[in-house]
Amino acid sequence: MVNPGEIHDGTPVNNSARTWRMIYIDPALVRAVIADEFNRQVEIVRPVAKDARLAKQFTRLFACLTTPAADRLAVDENLLSSLIHVVREHGTERLRSSGLSPNVAKALERLNSAPEMPVSLDELAALSGVNRYQFLRGFAREVGITPHAYLIQRRVLLTRKLLTAGRTPAESAIAAGFADQSHMTRAFVRHFGVTPARYQAAIS
Repeated sequence: MVNPGEIHDGTPVNNSARTWRMIYIDPALVRAVIADEFNRQVEIVRPVAKDARLAKQFTRLFACLTTPAADRLAVDENLLSSLIHVVREHGTERLRSSGLSPNVAKALERLNSAPEMPVSLDELAALSGVNRYQFLRGFAREVGITPHAYLIQRRVLLTRKLLTAGRTPAESAIAAGFADQSHMTRAFVRHFGVTPARYQAAIS
């Protein structure tokens, strides 16, 4: 359910190589923790965080997981405390259509159903039945980010799905609706902290 790993990068930073420590957690475990602790749906919108406390918790958890004959209780306690901290500090309630105005819900349905397809503010406003300015204000107020930022998030998630399925980064960029691979790579790194190629190498 939980697997630690390291990725080494030969690119020098301050004359030293970089190393990423990563822990792969079964999504079912994350859902179980959220259900038990919060009794509501939560999602991590931007899973790259600068958080000193979380970094310390991660370091302890990684050490527990990679120590020979690891203490099961220590692993479980550090894992659960880390997950709870992530959700409390970096999670948001998952959007439910019932909690949104009909105007914004229609726009979200369009963005969720086909994030790879080009879309304009005029199209989304027309779907919502309001003018562009009313739609933009309403969307940002209810969703918390702009329509464009939301669309990029959906495209990044689609890219990750395509990479997991074995598509190349270049193929994934086009299939997910990005203008080119470099645009996709910048968005992917901003959201996940690693390049698409390194993500794919880590899961293969």
